[in-house]
Amino acid sequence: MRILVFGAGVLGSYLAHVLVRGGNDVTVLARGKRAEQLTKDGLVLRHYFQCKNTMDSVKVISELQPDDHYDLIFVVMKYNDFPAVLPILAKNQSRNIILVGNNGDAHEMQKDLQEMSDVRKNILFGFQLSAGIREASGRVIKIHAGGQMVLGSLDGEIPIKHLLEKAFENAKYKLTYHEDMDAWLKSHIVPIVALNSLNYLHDGDLKKVSKDKKLLKQAISVMDEGFQMMEKLDYTITPAGQVDFIRKHKQGVYYGLKIIHKLPFMKFVDGSFSEIAALFNSFDKLKQQANIATPHWDQLQKQAISKFNTNV
Repeated sequence: MRILVFGAGVLGSYLAHVLVRGGNDVTVLARGKRAEQLTKDGLVLRHYFQCKNTMDSVKVISELQPDDHYDLIFVVMKYNDFPAVLPILAKNQSRNIILVGNNGDAHEMQKDLQEMSDVRKNILFGFQLSAGIREASGRVIKIHAGGQMVLGSLDGEIPIKHLLEKAFENAKYKLTYHEDMDAWLKSHIVPIVALNSLNYLHDGDLKKVSKDKKLLKQAISVMDEGFQMMEKLDYTITPAGQVDFIRKHKQGVYYGLKIIHKLPFMKFVDGSFSEIAALFNSFDKLKQQANIATPHWDQLQKQAISKFNTNV
């Protein structure tokens, strides 16, 4: 199958690797230094837990032209970068688009993309369950325990399921379909903004995070309040068990957060606070609609955004 991976960061690079190894005709859209690295050296990944390196040759383009046709386009990027590429996707003739990554307003993005497009698009939203960092040299250190993507349609059925299955049928990668992808994404955002804010406020020093009792406990309350907002607006929190666990076992969650921030592989989990700031902002609408008190959420958001604005 002819597939475009739009975005060559850590997650896009890993997805391209999986699709190439699955026997597909894969093109990667990258720009600047990253495009030069991929053209010269190929797609180089360091599989951290598997203790091995891989190299794949991929086609590289820097622009998506309107008449370029792909069976599937996976757009793998940060939430705050999606809006800039929607007009480009709208002009392109390809019909099957999967937006992969954190997303706080999937319905609005789908509406905008359909309205800008001359042809009806099949739009899905997905999230790849893996993480890692890209070295300055271009080599990617990848953390994963088997590739997996959760994905779904906002319109119920997935009309391109047969194409997705074909693309991954020979790949060591699992597709998990979810009936309410918007709720899944919002459920995921709650712990993401809380935990990434801890790291950001301590400048990425995970040892300091693990020792900051006050901030760790604040993060637990932030997650509780985030889920309260969703519950008030009748969103189905997924997985449902995380809410009960956080509320009934706060001390256990606290010690779990202390331990996980001491683990060596945590330093390989890359993140950008510009995305977290945008995700915080995406929840502002939910806060207004829910109309409930969220003091811990508000305080952490104020602390983190204030530091971010100072550093920009």
